[in-house]
Amino acid sequence: MSDSIPAQLPERPQLNRRFRLQWEEAQQAYVLLYPEGMVKLNLSAAEILKRCDGEHTITQLITELEQAFGESNLRDPIEGMLRAAFEKDWIQ
Repeated sequence: MSDSIPAQLPERPQLNRRFRLQWEEAQQAYVLLYPEGMVKLNLSAAEILKRCDGEHTITQLITELEQAFGESNLRDPIEGMLRAAFEKDWIQ
């Protein structure tokens, strides 16, 4: 299954230490905090990033999210979000 994981993505992604993921009451959303500012996340992005702990493989992350949301075939959108997060240096 890992054959479909693009080479640029780490097998076990983790949040970059410069960022902190937390619930922001004022925003009523999860946010990524970093020295220069804040990124407000939608629910899907937050659920993906919560699992970027260096422990979960991408396949495990996808399986958990498909179970949590009662959906299947989420690999492409999840990998797309992970690619965007990797390009923005949110994960490593």
